[in-house]
Amino acid sequence: MATELEIMQHAKHYLDELANGRNPLTGAQLPEADIVNNVRISRCLFYTSDVLRQVISKGGLHKSPKAKKRFSLTAEQIAGFQYFDQPIFISAITERLNALNQDPAMGKITPQHITKFLEQQGFLHLTTNAQGDKQRVPTDNGFALGISIEERAGADGRKYDVVLYNLSAQHYILDHLDEIIKTR
Repeated sequence: MATELEIMQHAKHYLDELANGRNPLTGAQLPEADIVNNVRISRCLFYTSDVLRQVISKGGLHKSPKAKKRFSLTAEQIAGFQYFDQPIFISAITERLNALNQDPAMGKITPQHITKFLEQQGFLHLTTNAQGDKQRVPTDNGFALGISIEERAGADGRKYDVVLYNLSAQHYILDHLDEIIKTR
C-alpha cells in the first residue's frame, strides 16, 4: 500500500506531465488542440504542481497554521511596562505592551482593542472630523482621565487632530488591561 507522501509524489508527476503537454500514462505528446495545451490550463497545472511540491518538501504535511493565542501578560510583565512621561499615541502603548510578550504563538493587542474599551467606558466617542473621517475623540470624562487632542500639520500643510494619552491615562489602560483583553 502506498503512503500518503508517495501518492502526492505520483500526483505531482501526473500534473507535471499534463502541464508539459504529455499523456502521464504513456508519455506521448498530446495534440496541440488538447485542453491541457491551453496556456491558462497549463499555468494552473504548473502552479498546482508547485504547491504540491511545497507540501511534499515538508514531508507531506499540509496543516493550516494554528490560530494565535489570545494576547495576555503576566503581572510581572505588566510591571515591566515603561510609562511615557509625555502624552503619546495609543500605538506607542500597544507597541510597548506587545514587546513585553515574547511568545510568538500569541496574538497582538491593537490600538483598536484599547480605544474600543475606552469608548465603552465613556472616555472616547466616535465622531466625524472635518475631512469626513471617523475618529474617536475624548469625552469630558476622557479629558479628565488624561486623554487629549492636539492639532498637527502634515508635510503638505493640512491640519489634522491626534489623540494623545498622558501618564494618568496610560496607568488607567494598564490597570484595566485584563478587562480590555476580555472585551476584544
